[in-house]
Amino acid sequence: MTGVERIETARMVAERLRPRHRDELSTLLGDPRVAVTLWPGESPPNEAQLLHSLADKLDHWEHYGFGLWLLRDRDTGAVVGRGGLQHTDIGGHEEIEAGWAIAPERWGEGLATELARACTGVAFGPLELGQIVAFTLPTNLASRRVMEKSGFAYERELTYKGLSHMLYRAASYR
Repeated sequence: MTGVERIETARMVAERLRPRHRDELSTLLGDPRVAVTLWPGESPPNEAQLLHSLADKLDHWEHYGFGLWLLRDRDTGAVVGRGGLQHTDIGGHEEIEAGWAIAPERWGEGLATELARACTGVAFGPLELGQIVAFTLPTNLASRRVMEKSGFAYERELTYKGLSHMLYRAASYR
């Protein structure tokens, strides 16, 4: 399923994560402003943790034919984030999660919403999924707004990795 290895939105080009993206991902995910939304209560991930995470994301692509993308600005080629679709376990149930992390310098520009909408387009288009989820910490109001603007509906509060999260779900209209 190579059709989802690269997608384009109005302002971004999303490309399948590759080993060569390691340094760019380290910069993005190691930023304390980003890390607090992905690894709450911990310090930013160290190099070994980032490498392990990248290896997991690469394995996901190999196993499922879809996964997370590195996001670049269409005009400049600069990295603006990471996101996409991936399998995740929610309370013992396998789900497909839409996730995103945008470079702090680009927060407030609507890139996360643009990506979230692209995720639903891929999920309900080429992947033919019936539903996907997204979740975040209760305090991450910006991410919750992205979910709501992108067709996700609040479902419930849950505990994920020992912390309270807000779970949202989007369903295909087929």
